[in-house]
Amino acid sequence: MSGLAAVASAEFREAPATVRRQSKALMRPVAELVAHLRQKTPNVIVSCARGSSANAAAFGKHLIERHLGIPVAAGAPSIATIYRKQLRLGGQLFLAISQSGRSDDLVESALMAKAAGALAAAIVNDLDSPLAAASDIVLPMAAGQESGIAATKTFVATLSALLRLVAAWADDNVLSAAIDHLPDRLSSATELDWSAGLPALTGVSSLVTLGRGPTSAIASEVALKLKEGCDLHAEAFSGAEFLHGPIALVSPRYPVMIFLPTDAAGIGLQELAANLCRKGAVVLRAGPGRDASIALPVLPAEHPDADAVCLIQSFYGFLGPLAARRGTDLLAPRHLRKITRTK
Repeated sequence: MSGLAAVASAEFREAPATVRRQSKALMRPVAELVAHLRQKTPNVIVSCARGSSANAAAFGKHLIERHLGIPVAAGAPSIATIYRKQLRLGGQLFLAISQSGRSDDLVESALMAKAAGALAAAIVNDLDSPLAAASDIVLPMAAGQESGIAATKTFVATLSALLRLVAAWADDNVLSAAIDHLPDRLSSATELDWSAGLPALTGVSSLVTLGRGPTSAIASEVALKLKEGCDLHAEAFSGAEFLHGPIALVSPRYPVMIFLPTDAAGIGLQELAANLCRKGAVVLRAGPGRDASIALPVLPAEHPDADAVCLIQSFYGFLGPLAARRGTDLLAPRHLRKITRTK
């Protein structure tokens, strides 16, 4: 393993310790935010994020709508930065997510949301960032420095922060217990061997990733990482959306990577995996099933939302060897910088 690959590998392995350490860092700000939200429950939540953080926001959308019944909309930063239109957010929650907290469009969007009367909260890794300063309440990722341009441990830390927020807000003891177990389960997920999937993806130019419910955001993050780290075009869909047209692309030269949730949504994806195998597709399946797909091992199910986080951790262990086979640099993907400042 090269020195750069070793750094990237070591970094994602820090995720379990990050999630364990995060518990203390988030205790007070999560309690403060939940107190505000219980005093005046928003009718809608607007999230604002880019890149991996946008995928994390999609995970948060599932959690909040699933456990709290409050609709979550993805805000378009250009409404604030280019079109200068103030949204009607009085009494609502604006939730920004950013590792660096230094993207100008997120900062301006947070400031405009506050001016409109929203409670502005941010999940950030850099507590000294402009986004943190612009927000009413800051939830720290507590991930420490991340050298790799493509986020790994900070993505896991963001998902964990969202889990903690929703568990506290919904007063969900079952989810809270699953979060307590998450560091140890992430450690176990790190060691799962997905090498059976390497031959199928080493020489291809494109593939699709599928998820549903809590794994929909995981599929999106996997697709992003395959682009960033492996120069491999990947497109993510929900399993249901894939049936509405994109399934026409399926062929033996177009692999399908499926991330099965451990809740009721998993049944449909198992059926889809079997159907795709019958159509001659090369299917990589992370989750249970009895079909001709390439099985990628997963942990025994515990809680669907926390189980989804373990899937991305196992994928990060697979990403390094795949990048090595494809001759790409995980630590410094071409054309990318660690901090992307968009307007």
